[in-house]
Amino acid sequence: MPQTVLTDQLEFPEGPVVMDDGSVIVVEIAGPRLTRVNTDGSIEVIAEWEDLGSAGPNGAAVGPDGHMYVCNNGGFIWSEVKGMRWPVDPVTGANQASNYVTGSIDRVNIETGEITPVYQDFEGDHLCGPNDIVFDAAGGFWFTDLGKQRRREIDKGAVYYAQPDGSSISRVIDNLDHPNGCGLSPDGSTLYVAQTTTGRLWAFDIEEPGILKNPKGVCIANTLASLDSMAVEADGTVVVAALRDGILVARPDGSHEFLEIDGPLITNVAFSREGKNLAYVTESALGSLLVVDWPRAGLELAYSH
Repeated sequence: MPQTVLTDQLEFPEGPVVMDDGSVIVVEIAGPRLTRVNTDGSIEVIAEWEDLGSAGPNGAAVGPDGHMYVCNNGGFIWSEVKGMRWPVDPVTGANQASNYVTGSIDRVNIETGEITPVYQDFEGDHLCGPNDIVFDAAGGFWFTDLGKQRRREIDKGAVYYAQPDGSSISRVIDNLDHPNGCGLSPDGSTLYVAQTTTGRLWAFDIEEPGILKNPKGVCIANTLASLDSMAVEADGTVVVAALRDGILVARPDGSHEFLEIDGPLITNVAFSREGKNLAYVTESALGSLLVVDWPRAGLELAYSH
């Protein structure tokens, strides 16, 4: 598929959000910061977290108030292998930073850069490693908590639903191994969740905002890939970054395929707006934001800025 590099000057980018002016806001997990990539490839820092060891902006989405809501994973261990950056200790497999405190959901004022933590815990359990986020038309948001990994311990993950004003948070799916990307169907009736370690893509029927009909869900793609974050097309096709395997395309008819994308670590995808049919893909290990000609239109998100 035709693709170009918009910029390769980012520090482990993720969470792309296409804005009204055509720019793309991404997180730089290893920054740690929120950054705007303009249409000419130039970059502007919007906000910076103070400490790389205890902060890791991951997924991002615009809320109904126009602010950016960011899944802060709490910080990673960083290693360099063959000139590429990786969020893990290659010897132990651990990824939790030594000065890690907690994960959080943070609100970022795009105009001023002010960062405000909104959620850090649920019923006494701290958020371990929030990863991806999607808003629904009712104004609430779903987010995944992938957890952290230590030398001989791995957190159980979960999926939450919360209100952006800090008034309500609930754990909707519990004890799920490494839930990563999340997204919603065009009509908002289905929640999609991708698991990294199992390579599975799940669909959950939504009864009403924040409530699922069956928290066990249905597996709609069972792969050998390591799945990351996702976007949804206008026709309901689910498009999932698959790290070393490019992009997983899971169609509404139940079929799926993988598309090859340049780069060693494909982590997320977002679609252009106004019918341009472009996919913006984050390749994190080399710090790149790629632009890929896409054959179909992406789904418009619930809120924009």
